[in-house]
Amino acid sequence: MYVHSRNALACLAAAFVLSACDGRQSVLAPSGTDALSVFDLARVMFIGAVVLWLLVGTLFIYVTRINPREMSRRKAEILIVGGGVVFPVLLLGALLVYSLPLMNAPRLADEGLRVHITAEQWWWRVDYELPDGTRIPSANELRLPVGTRTGLVLNAKKVIHSFWVPALGGKTDMIPGRETFQSLQPVTAGVYRGQCAEFCGASHALMAFETVAMEPEDFAAWLEAEARDAQPPATAPARRGAKIFAREGCGGCHTVRGTDAVGQVGPDLTHVGSRKSLAAGILDVTAEDFADWIGHTDAIKPEVAMPSYDFLPREDLAALGIYLEGLK
Repeated sequence: MYVHSRNALACLAAAFVLSACDGRQSVLAPSGTDALSVFDLARVMFIGAVVLWLLVGTLFIYVTRINPREMSRRKAEILIVGGGVVFPVLLLGALLVYSLPLMNAPRLADEGLRVHITAEQWWWRVDYELPDGTRIPSANELRLPVGTRTGLVLNAKKVIHSFWVPALGGKTDMIPGRETFQSLQPVTAGVYRGQCAEFCGASHALMAFETVAMEPEDFAAWLEAEARDAQPPATAPARRGAKIFAREGCGGCHTVRGTDAVGQVGPDLTHVGSRKSLAAGILDVTAEDFADWIGHTDAIKPEVAMPSYDFLPREDLAALGIYLEGLK
């Protein structure tokens, strides 16, 4: 009896702890139409499970404690078939009928913008496709207009990944050689954290991204700015950083539109300084963080493809950081 009471108290305490869960990467703080649907479904399923558990528990207590006597075969069959088959089938069937229509919305999207997202190891390649077919490249960040359902075309390189922004919607697997689809419709402007939800290698836990939900007019202005070429460096340290960037061959892997850097191996850096995070959601976007990342990539993100430039003098790394921070 003591053990059962202790377990009940533990479950109650856990419920109070979960009720306090909040934040930009929480399924308990839905900020998108799909996340709200999943949250409502979870509540309905939980209530259904509680009802079923109470029924079974009540029947068990009744036949073992309240009225522990021999019953006729007919009553036993009614009890078993009714309580153990008919009621669970009706309850679970009703829950299934309720849940199936919720699967349609994430497969649909409004006509217009499409976002192509490719999972790399361990970062995200992002391309915004306009209705005329023009693509605007970005990386490690997703921006969406509030109130509009945007289609996401998902692909992966080498291994399976899984795309998930808990506050906005459910998970969708990203499979090499197979294109999958999801759509999201934010209802509240804000910054939400996404994460790869399928183990994909050494730096799986370091493969995050920021999702920025914006008011439609703000999103349109941002997308217009994102389509422009990079602005030339405005200060002497930034200009020095640009020369180091070119000298070290960074343009062989990265693109900075408006310059000679046209590499396609790594993330597009044209507006990297305007993003909310660096290195796929694990660093801030400051000159110091850029310098640390360039000088210690293998220590910050194990087995990452980008080599560490730890042989560069500290002042060169600082200049590179200033240049990249200024790409806005």
